[in-house]
Amino acid sequence: MSKTIKILLKVLSGRNDSNIDFSDLVHLLIFYGFQERIRGSHHIFSKSGIPEIINLQPNENNKCKAYQVKQVRNIIVKNKLGDL
Repeated sequence: MSKTIKILLKVLSGRNDSNIDFSDLVHLLIFYGFQERIRGSHHIFSKSGIPEIINLQPNENNKCKAYQVKQVRNIIVKNKLGDL
């Protein structure tokens, strides 16, 4: 199983949102074609055809914040991006 599929399954499961590595979530968004813009600690992702903008910040342990993982999951499900 590839790294991208493992990350996707972990995000979609919703079991442990606060234990997802920040770099893994960034990798997943870039895989799906999101453009990344960095302003300080803010990593801002956008993609044409998707009106939502994703704003991510790592916490002190380089993990994602749980509410941000939930936002990404909702965007993946809403826009049917989970198909590999």
